[in-house]
Order: sequence, then structure tokens, then C-alpha cells
Amino acid sequence: MNPDEIRFLFGYDRYATERVLAVLDGIDPNVWGEPNVVGERGLGAILVHHLGSSQRWRHGFQQTGEEPEPELEPLLTVDELRERWAIEWQAVDVWLSALTDAFLAHLDEGIPVWQLLVHMVNHGTQHRAEAAALLSAHERSPGDLDLFDWAEAQAG
Repeated sequence: MNPDEIRFLFGYDRYATERVLAVLDGIDPNVWGEPNVVGERGLGAILVHHLGSSQRWRHGFQQTGEEPEPELEPLLTVDELRERWAIEWQAVDVWLSALTDAFLAHLDEGIPVWQLLVHMVNHGTQHRAEAAALLSAHERSPGDLDLFDWAEAQAG
């Protein structure tokens, strides 16, 4: 896997996350804040966890010493979550622009970094799917979140 392929996957991750975030306006606060819907999390907590996990992975790779845990804060509002994602995506863009083949090939506890980066995207897919199912149950489907749709849009 090369840096451009990783950037493509992270572009897809953003595209699909933006689709989920786009259908949250006016969500019932009880739906947003309800716990114990999927494991111990509900819709809001799932999406905040997705953000926090993405932040922690990036900070770990960049060795910033920071370990953001928005999951431990009072549940973010939809607008706060969107704002935090916007900030995170700016940082991700800078970080991804500097990826090298050597970094992707580097072993982290015996696992090539590129595989860990693919895990990050796949982890987001899991939580977007959970959120999309919950949103669809409340007639707020984000629509298709397939990588193919992202690839097709990028192709032309």
C-alpha cells in the first residue's frame, strides 16, 4: 500500500462520515443521548467514540503525547461533534500529506503501519454502520456509504 492509496481510503472515511453527520440536524435529543443501544453506547456516543478513536490513532502515529478522549466528556452536541471533526480533518490532511512509503512499511509491534491505517478506516466503517442503522430506524438514513460510491465520484 502506498501513500496515495492510504489518502484515498481516508478520503472515503471522511466522505462517509460527512454523510452520517449531514443527517443529524434536528435529531431528537433522547435519540442522540440514549445509552445502551449498541453495547453501552447510543447514537451520539458511537459517533463521539469514532472521533476519539481517530484522534488517538493519529496522535499516536505523530507521537504528540496527546490522547484525546472526547468519550469521557459530557456528550458532545451534534454541532460540537461536527466542529471537532472539522478540526481533526484539518490535522489529518496535514499528516497524510507527509506520509512516506517508509512510514507505511514501518512495523509497529510487528504490524506494518499501513495495516493499522486500514484498521482506522475499517473501525470508522463499523461505527458508521451502527449509526446508520440507528438513524435509519428514525427515518434519517444517510444513504449508501459504500466505498464504491466514493471511488466512482473520484473517478469522474
